[in-house]
Amino acid sequence: MTHAENPEPRPLRPHSAQGEVSEHALKILDGLRAFGADYTDITNKFAAWLGLHSTEAAALVEILHAEDSGTPLSPTQLSTRLSLTTGATTNLLNRLERLGHIVRTREHADRRKVTVRASPQIEEPAREFFEPFNTRLGDLVSRYSPEELARFEDLLDGLRSTLRSL
Repeated sequence: MTHAENPEPRPLRPHSAQGEVSEHALKILDGLRAFGADYTDITNKFAAWLGLHSTEAAALVEILHAEDSGTPLSPTQLSTRLSLTTGATTNLLNRLERLGHIVRTREHADRRKVTVRASPQIEEPAREFFEPFNTRLGDLVSRYSPEELARFEDLLDGLRSTLRSL
């Protein structure tokens, strides 16, 4: 059968265990897709604000987030998060290091392991750029109970696991 003979493809829709389309699932996925697009847009604005390529800004966001979480990244971990080859990640880190935005350190007993950190030069501009978002996010989250937030976190964790299982 040729492509022309195939019927129109049906859109992929989440189904319940009984095979029914879940309207809640559709709304959640639509919201997450829109959030993803908005997240990409804000990263692009951050890149423009700093005069960087969007991939460089995305790397800085990942590096800053990892440091804030207490788990700074290795170049390999950053490569995975950005879906870049190790060679492309090395080139990216070289550019960011030349610009003074990151530093690579050897903090482990195994001196071959490298940790990527944001430089003090970039931390303040990055925090200045994201401060309005962080303030609004704090206001938004404060509207929900800890139990509601825990359930939402569980949903997000489940969605991530589902995607990773494919």
